[in-house]
Amino acid sequence: MLLAAVAIIAGFVVLVWSADQFVEGAAATARHAGMPTLLIGMVVVGFGTSAPEMVVSAIAALNGSPGLALGNAYGSNITNTGLILGLSALIIPLTVHSKIVRKELPLLLAITLLSGAFLWDGKLARWEAITLLGGFFALIGWSIFSALHGKGDRMEGDLAGELETHAMPLGRALFWVVTGLLLLIASSHILVWGAVTIAESLGVSDLIIGLTIVALGTSLPELAATIVAARKGEHDIAIGNVVGSNMFNLLAVVGIAGTITPMPSVPPEVLTRDWPMVIGLTIALFVFAYGFRGHGRINRWEGAALLLAYLGYTGYLITTITKAAL
Repeated sequence: MLLAAVAIIAGFVVLVWSADQFVEGAAATARHAGMPTLLIGMVVVGFGTSAPEMVVSAIAALNGSPGLALGNAYGSNITNTGLILGLSALIIPLTVHSKIVRKELPLLLAITLLSGAFLWDGKLARWEAITLLGGFFALIGWSIFSALHGKGDRMEGDLAGELETHAMPLGRALFWVVTGLLLLIASSHILVWGAVTIAESLGVSDLIIGLTIVALGTSLPELAATIVAARKGEHDIAIGNVVGSNMFNLLAVVGIAGTITPMPSVPPEVLTRDWPMVIGLTIALFVFAYGFRGHGRINRWEGAALLLAYLGYTGYLITTITKAAL
């Protein structure tokens, strides 16, 4: 069990570092290719920051642990909304100016409802997972359209400054795309092995480990990026990162895992405990950030509410792990 714990820590460290290098390399490569700023931010960076969840869940499914993959996806959304946005808004209230982000909020709500509908019968069939993947590619298409027709959006200026800060020569950018991806895969293998071993040692399901340890670890890139963006005053990037990542998780992460290994029996607690938490936080985010009479805004009180919801939910899961270990 000690070796498994070391594997998880080492896997997280390499995963977070390699994901950061991969995203910076991919964004710089896209910029050298002449891709529009908004397109880089919405598609390339959005895809890259969700790469840890995608790779970890794919490997978990290949290794016969679809519960870990599902827990990673749902747990990451809970972490993104409750911990990351809650903590960011508690530090600095977040205001939504971007029209693109406002359009993404109801879309995220619809995708969350669809994901719950597919699990309602207690299973995730391959055709349902493929449908989610199809939705992911449709989302990419919509993102490309929005980016190409979103000239002058508030988020464009913020993204341009970020891309300028992380500019690099094309050769080095390509090196980090390849190296970052290889390290992502290697560290994910190590992380999944450690997580499954810990789950078996404690006598808990891999779903619980996915919802807690793995979800928190794979969300670290979003945590760092969102807090840094909020402190710089780039509020639309901060919220956009989380909204985009949550959509990618529900469509691509669950879709990839379910396509590789369908889930004939989804644990009942997913529908009674985990999905309600995901949809509850998503509705709260929509109400807080949409801005029905002007700009949306997540104030400190609302941020505190999101954070407390996350802490209460995670505390309950930790209690479950503790009881199983005793």
